[in-house]
Amino acid sequence: MNNSPETEAAVSPAGFAVEPIGRVESPLTDRAAAPRQGDEGAPDAVLVFRPEVAEGLRDLAPGTEVLLLTWFDRADRDVLTVHPRGDLTRTPTGVFSTRSPDRPNPVGLHRVQILAVDGLRFRVRGLEALDGTPIVDVKPVLGRVEER
Repeated sequence: MNNSPETEAAVSPAGFAVEPIGRVESPLTDRAAAPRQGDEGAPDAVLVFRPEVAEGLRDLAPGTEVLLLTWFDRADRDVLTVHPRGDLTRTPTGVFSTRSPDRPNPVGLHRVQILAVDGLRFRVRGLEALDGTPIVDVKPVLGRVEER
């Protein structure tokens, strides 16, 4: 691996910042009681966006599926191995091979459907994030990408 000063500078965390663009409002407040994935009984939730990102949201409409990136602010960032799904009978697995929220950079990835839009408030289905979870980004779900 090339550890030249140029490579180190390219990956240095100095000056690296991610600002939340909103937050989650959800009845889920207890991590232990929350579903592990959105399709495992997650209640509807509301995404509340900051006014300065309103223009970027303008083309999102009810019925649209999006990929929501969140920051698991209550995660343990020192975790590198986990028992998958918290099952202690399973072999510990490297965290990057799992969807565990506990990881060095706890970015959450959620595929959700927009149910309703009211200004900067978007009601969504399929979100297992806890109340108050910061929203980092929203991306469209793309159709199948054809290889050429």
